[in-house]
Amino acid sequence: MTAELDVRPARSPRPSAPAPDGPLPRALGIAARILLRRAAARTGVALSNRGDPAPAGPAIRLVRPGAAGRRIGTARLIGFGEAYVAGDWDSTDLAGALTALATRMPDLVPRWIQALRPLAAIARPRTEIGAPQHTRANVSHHYDLSNALFARFLDETLTYSSALFSPVEIPDGAPGLTRAPDATGATWEALSDAQRAKVDRLLDAADVGPGSRVLEVGTGWGELCLRAARRGATVRSVTLSTEQQGLARRRIAEAGLTDRARVDLLDYRAVDGEYDAIISVEMIEAVGAAHWDEYFAVLARLLAPRGRIALQAITMPHERMLATLHTYTWIQKYVFPGGMLPSTEAIAAAAARAGLAIRSRHRFGPHYAETLRLWRERFLADPHTLPAPADTPSFQRLWEFYLAYSEAGFRSGYIDVQQMVLTEGAAR
Repeated sequence: MTAELDVRPARSPRPSAPAPDGPLPRALGIAARILLRRAAARTGVALSNRGDPAPAGPAIRLVRPGAAGRRIGTARLIGFGEAYVAGDWDSTDLAGALTALATRMPDLVPRWIQALRPLAAIARPRTEIGAPQHTRANVSHHYDLSNALFARFLDETLTYSSALFSPVEIPDGAPGLTRAPDATGATWEALSDAQRAKVDRLLDAADVGPGSRVLEVGTGWGELCLRAARRGATVRSVTLSTEQQGLARRRIAEAGLTDRARVDLLDYRAVDGEYDAIISVEMIEAVGAAHWDEYFAVLARLLAPRGRIALQAITMPHERMLATLHTYTWIQKYVFPGGMLPSTEAIAAAAARAGLAIRSRHRFGPHYAETLRLWRERFLADPHTLPAPADTPSFQRLWEFYLAYSEAGFRSGYIDVQQMVLTEGAAR
């Protein structure tokens, strides 16, 4: 890939504010540290203070125990992440510690405290509900940081979604449902081919070939667009990221495919036309729960008769989704404003209301864990030379936590990733 990378500075996260103080934060901090010790004991995570001998295995080292407790006590899981970014706690195996915690997440907090969640919930800002007037800014917050930054840890395809390291499909207990085998030990050298395999599986699932009219909702940096056009399809891709649009267009031009592929800076709701195949890779997570019905209604409107929709979506179990539907999280506050992970049931219900049905699903969550591990290792390999805005310790710790936090979610099974095929008509 020879396209020039845009290295313009972009907005960086604000440095962590001082830990809250005062009688109430101190009292909440004591309670938080008690719960943290309880969680560590239940999950086998070693909990130590600065100066203690380094424990073996997954561990949390409290550098500033009081500050960490006050942040967690006043802002709960948001505070847990903020405390890491601020350096109030550390870990020699961050992903391992977070994986151990995520594996037991539902029962780490006593039920009587969980029942109080609605009273203590932090309200999500109104700008993060997926409405058209806010979506562009939410997308820009993450994807317009700089192309140079993403190029530092993504493979040569510049694909920012889960790779698929094995074409093998294992039946998973229901008609149309398959899963991929474990991908433990995946290597950086295998990542580019695994990303292409993921894209090709989606294109095959949507029956994309010569003459196909293809709509891609969420461009990324253009790899799917390029591969579909090389099959002889005519591709329209839409994005709200100016950085992604510019680089994707340059890649298309360099490949000599401008007569087959175009990339528009456009909200999905404003797309017109009719398409034989609609493909969207990990974009539904940015739509927002309030707009899932609208999203599928738009896809149904744009789908040609007998056409296919191929989605790649990060999902979570339905009960967990319902429990967190109105919860404001660290990942939403600092990484993906406006984001919300759906459940398979939520996708099926919203699709059905639009006259669509899921025909097949392929699950490969462990492959995302390995993809994230490789990204994180690459990101941290030479932090002193990372481009702006990643050239500050606070940004680097924030992104280290984001990548490890996400890896832990997939590695523990707390979240999953799936490829789904939808068509018009009722579910079988």
